[in-house]
Amino acid sequence: MNKKKNKQETKAPLSKSALRRQREREQRLKTILGAAQTLFAGEGYHKASMEKIADTAEVSVGTLYFYIKNKEDLLVKLLDQIGFDLRNMLGSAFKTTDVSLTGIREAGRIFFEEFCPNNPESIAIFFRESVGQSEVVEAHRKNIFDKLINDVCQALIRVCENQGTRFQSNLSAEVMATSIMGMFERLAYQYLIWQDRSEDLKTIGQDAVDFIIGGIENLFR
Repeated sequence: MNKKKNKQETKAPLSKSALRRQREREQRLKTILGAAQTLFAGEGYHKASMEKIADTAEVSVGTLYFYIKNKEDLLVKLLDQIGFDLRNMLGSAFKTTDVSLTGIREAGRIFFEEFCPNNPESIAIFFRESVGQSEVVEAHRKNIFDKLINDVCQALIRVCENQGTRFQSNLSAEVMATSIMGMFERLAYQYLIWQDRSEDLKTIGQDAVDFIIGGIENLFR
């Protein structure tokens, strides 16, 4: 035990050249993911070949496989990044406002007015290209949605506690959180994927959030 600890403590820091190579690897992976995202969103997951991804990223196919296992691995990595970005944006809205329905309203505004119009490729991948794929991809997608639903659920519980009230049932917060994420998904699909109504997103978002706030208030006792 002590020998292992001492070995870890005396481990030499990375040299400048090693740090440079690490940065280069991270940048190359970022470039590969960017190429995959563009092709998955533009051509579709199944049509985007590994050869096209490598060509777009300006690397060899061999280099591509050095960084990722297969095309499914690329999709999973993109899903995880999109999920992280979305949770971070919505979480910031909850944290920067007071513990009231204002935070819920701000999270809705950010989703429709900032995330959706500024990340069309992420929307296409998250809500379209990742649907109905392998069990591995579906498991990652479910995990992301579970975390998003839990984030919203906990925010709703904090709002309820702050207002000194309680929900209609012990499932109210979970049901509402699931409904909110379901609305976000369906509206993004309807107005960005099936139709190009990005110019109407502000109005769509305001209507959706007003509907959501009304539903939350109706579940308060």
